[in-house]
Amino acid sequence: MAADPILARINEAVQLHHAQGRRDDARDLFAAIWQDIAGEQGDPLHVCVLAHSMADVQDDVHDELLWDRRALAAAAHLTDERVAEAGVPLSKAALYPSLHLNLADCYRRLGDLDSARTHLREAHDRMDALGDDPYAQLIRTGLTTLTHQLGEP
Repeated sequence: MAADPILARINEAVQLHHAQGRRDDARDLFAAIWQDIAGEQGDPLHVCVLAHSMADVQDDVHDELLWDRRALAAAAHLTDERVAEAGVPLSKAALYPSLHLNLADCYRRLGDLDSARTHLREAHDRMDALGDDPYAQLIRTGLTTLTHQLGEP
């Protein structure tokens, strides 16, 4: 199976942000890729992964929320077959905890605590799709932190 070239470019932008601290350059590369994939009309896997990553480089929480909502909407159109074909080592279901966690955090920062709690519950409810690896632990830690921030038991 050949590596997905769009996902490879998205990963380049992710590395610009996370490994090199070049947030603006990452945002510019994400924007160029967004144009190349025809935005929300593109392959749902590309839209989901790009939007999920683009949210992380936004300066305004409203913009971050917009990208996170795009990622969640695109995930609804994914199949496990498409995810596997692209070489992504997760199932479609395993994407949802992180998507909902990010939405919950955006809503918390915007003061919409009801929506934050709704997405926090969705993330918790979908955790069984994750294994016991560093990625799953990262999501669990984020859920624990957000649960405490929202004053949930």
